[in-house]
Amino acid sequence: MDTITHTLFGLSLYSAVDKQDMDKNDRRAYLLTAVGASQIPDIDVISRFWDTEGLYQMWHRGITHSVFLTPVWALLFFLLSFLLFKVKDKKLFLLGWLAVFIHNTSDLFNAWGTGYLEPFSNMRITFGTIPIVDLVFWTIMGIAYIFSRRNKLKSPYYFKMAWAFLLLHVLIQSTQGFIIYKQYDDQYDQVALSADFIPWTFSVITKKDDEVTIFNDNLFTEKETQYVLQSIETADLDKLFSQRPEAKTLYEWSPFVVLVDDDERLGLYDPRFYRNGQSFLFEYIEKNTER
Repeated sequence: MDTITHTLFGLSLYSAVDKQDMDKNDRRAYLLTAVGASQIPDIDVISRFWDTEGLYQMWHRGITHSVFLTPVWALLFFLLSFLLFKVKDKKLFLLGWLAVFIHNTSDLFNAWGTGYLEPFSNMRITFGTIPIVDLVFWTIMGIAYIFSRRNKLKSPYYFKMAWAFLLLHVLIQSTQGFIIYKQYDDQYDQVALSADFIPWTFSVITKKDDEVTIFNDNLFTEKETQYVLQSIETADLDKLFSQRPEAKTLYEWSPFVVLVDDDERLGLYDPRFYRNGQSFLFEYIEKNTER
């Protein structure tokens, strides 16, 4: 998910806590833990500054997003709460653990995926059933906020209800995505999903031999072919990998790629992010000039 959504998740967790009997330091500790723990896995973005081998694509959403690291992050915020606010409450550890777990698990549902099982597996797990920016999430939490402003005493109740609706949305959307995925799975060599911003609508990316086809589909209308792409499977990628190590990382990171080998460029891109004639995850070298 995007940074705004993770922040809203943290604020919604904080708002779901009954704080009537808390003093100022307790409230600060709970706010720090809920919001901070909802953001902390994305600290891996700083690895971009020392990445000299083109590995950032694999590092981002890697070990910091591992489910096995969630209690470590929770412990960090438990200790910070004690050091900064002198608050020692076991519930803070549980809140931090839940916040990190929600961050890491929610990231599984969009096309980018995570290294959820690192360090035991480097596989990127992705379901592709929820967009990175999901306006349904924002709307549900926004409605809870509006109701909480009208009756502050019932704020925890409203936000607990919001979390129930968030889970229901994920369940409904992901069930539809799974059904659509199964409709394509037997027909193609490889299939991937990427949820669109419009609820219940998906881009279905398929590959058979050297042809990649991207469909727009949902359960209530006929599928529509958006793009048909040719992958040059005979392309020799050794030179590309030696000059652009990011390309090798992308090749290993993506479920499958489209290979480009023409008079101008040798490269590859992830078709899940293909929009308006190009993918923003595209690594290549120029054949006639140095890049």
